[in-house]
Amino acid sequence: MTAQSQAPELRVPYWIDKDGNELKSLSLADLGNSFKVIFCFKASCPGCHARGFPTMQKIVSQLSDSNMGFAVIHTAFDDDPQNSQDRIREMQVKYDLKIPFGHDPKVGSQHPTFMQDYKTRGTPFFVVINPNDEIVFGDFNIDADKVINALSQ
Repeated sequence: MTAQSQAPELRVPYWIDKDGNELKSLSLADLGNSFKVIFCFKASCPGCHARGFPTMQKIVSQLSDSNMGFAVIHTAFDDDPQNSQDRIREMQVKYDLKIPFGHDPKVGSQHPTFMQDYKTRGTPFFVVINPNDEIVFGDFNIDADKVINALSQ
């Protein structure tokens, strides 16, 4: 996805809230009307645990007092049994991220909906959406300090 393109609505089929309770759904509007940071992971992805989650933890901890919206999506794009829906609560607790987590599995040969809609190519993947619901960043690597600096002003 190119920068400044309109962010597609979330079609992730399963969500839990910050406390692990199942949500009926989650939309971009539910994340607020400010900037939004979405982190995509796969439970079996070493880079997600080594780099992705620590980066998201840093961003959330530094910007949690702002009105920014955060979400984490488990894009389970292969058949590895480690990537089951029950892993999202485990990851939410393990990384102490009190934000919504979604589970977006592949269906048949189709990639997860977020991967299709946002043109992600794997994990870990970060998306930043501005208050106009335009994608301003989407990539495998994100500089947490630059994001924090830019979005805290």
